Amino acid sequence: MNRILKYVILDIIKNKIVIFYTILIALFSWSSFSLEDNAAKGLLTLLNIILLTVPLVSILFSTIYIYNSSEFIELLVSQPIKRSKIWYSLFAGLAISLSFAFILGAGIPIIVFADFSKAFIMIVVGIFITIIFVALAFLSSILSRDKAKGIGASILLWLYFALLFDGLVLFLLFQLSDYPIEKMMVIITALSPIDLARILMLLQLDVSAMLGYTGAIFKDFFGTQFGLLLSFLLLLLWIIIPFFISLKKFKNKDL
Repeated sequence: MNRILKYVILDIIKNKIVIFYTILIALFSWSSFSLEDNAAKGLLTLLNIILLTVPLVSILFSTIYIYNSSEFIELLVSQPIKRSKIWYSLFAGLAISLSFAFILGAGIPIIVFADFSKAFIMIVVGIFITIIFVALAFLSSILSRDKAKGIGASILLWLYFALLFDGLVLFLLFQLSDYPIEKMMVIITALSPIDLARILMLLQLDVSAMLGYTGAIFKDFFGTQFGLLLSFLLLLLWIIIPFFISLKKFKNKDL
């Protein structure tokens, strides 16, 4: 497993797309802090960029990498190696490499400009989002042999969580505006890892007042230590559930 993991990490780190992604996110990060007059505004600007680019690159690159490694995976399967070890190694290699790229590109400027507590939460949230969308990439790629369908499914997943989910939530708020659904919004937020990450960071930046009464509900729940712990537990579930579904499919799949 260690040999496979080492090979995957070295292969990804040398990939030109990952190098370009690291440089691009570093430029976004340094620019966000340089153009704003205080660190909080810089973090808010960077948060919006991260929540769009990091999930897109993570899910798209991981899906393409898995399809391009199909012959390598078939070779490993033909060897006396457990399928679970192969799948764990590929997942760990992609998750570690893309998380390292995120830390190198965005983590350094965040630590330099922001308060330690806010910087720590921002980096942890970014790593979680990276790994979550790597897990979703594994799920979408194992469900279809067709590379075009797999990549299309990954793009649709990103579109849903990054754009469509917010539209559906707004539609629900308008349709049920006469009813007290603010507390229900806390549960609905858990259905999207991107929204959950956004709420966590907005509360850390103390701009929950921008969300009105709903923001007060979020602050009362997610602003507590229990709420913070539960939020990261939910993000962890967003990693575990898609990955283990893909692992079960991979174990039984006829390659």
